[in-house]
Amino acid sequence: MKQYHDLLKHILDNGVRHEDRTGVGTISAFGYQTRFDLREGFPIVTTKKVPFRWVAEELFWFLSGSTSEKELNDRGVDIWAEWATEEQTARFKRNEGDLGPVYGYLWRSFGGDYPKMNGVDQIARLVNEIETNPNSRRLIVSGWDPRVCDEVALPPCHTLFQFKVENGRTLHCQLYQRSADAFLGVPFNISSYALMTHLVAHVTDLEVGDFIHTFGDLHIYSNHLNQVNEILTRDPRPLPTLEFADADALKGLDGLLNFKYENLKLNNYQSWGKIAAPVAV
Repeated sequence: MKQYHDLLKHILDNGVRHEDRTGVGTISAFGYQTRFDLREGFPIVTTKKVPFRWVAEELFWFLSGSTSEKELNDRGVDIWAEWATEEQTARFKRNEGDLGPVYGYLWRSFGGDYPKMNGVDQIARLVNEIETNPNSRRLIVSGWDPRVCDEVALPPCHTLFQFKVENGRTLHCQLYQRSADAFLGVPFNISSYALMTHLVAHVTDLEVGDFIHTFGDLHIYSNHLNQVNEILTRDPRPLPTLEFADADALKGLDGLLNFKYENLKLNNYQSWGKIAAPVAV
């Protein structure tokens, strides 16, 4: 996927050394945008193995409104485990595994009294607006609430996304991401929002268009530089395609919330091998 390699090269060529909250240090570039035409294939990095099932399960977990790391871990996905330890959650007087008002809660109960689900269901509002007012310029879901952003170990990095319906048939999505770990996080983020666009298009009877990814602080951690240099020696392979299985009846909000991994078919995903790297907590 050339866009991803170009993104990494942009940071290496234009980034500056930057200290960060983790103490690891980064090379950071502020402000960048890339675009993927979802009609040309499903954007998933091919120069290292990306676990697509993990991408999908995390997205389904977000959409469910859950903030329990155990519920995600029970699906075999442990990517949130470092922020769900007893040490981390005790900082906020929550039990081990309770991540607090992170993505799922903010998407499904924005402004609510955590853990009560008494806020605004932004996903329900989004689907309803696409179905009833597709020309709207307010097809937005926000993951940033300044009232609670300091009450969690990891406040949302992918901060706000907006859809646009073009000519009544094509669905575009743009994401603004305030902070982006280019080697570990960004490959997940690209595929997650591409999948989100496919899902929302399907349940609202639209076709997919572009996914536009806009960044604030885009960075490579200093202990990922060897991995980045390795991935840049590899040639990207053709993109796979995404199909849905047994999903004809999955329509509207209920359909979106009832998608499962078994409904997804990623065809012809060919990639180079995994490249391991430590996560900065």
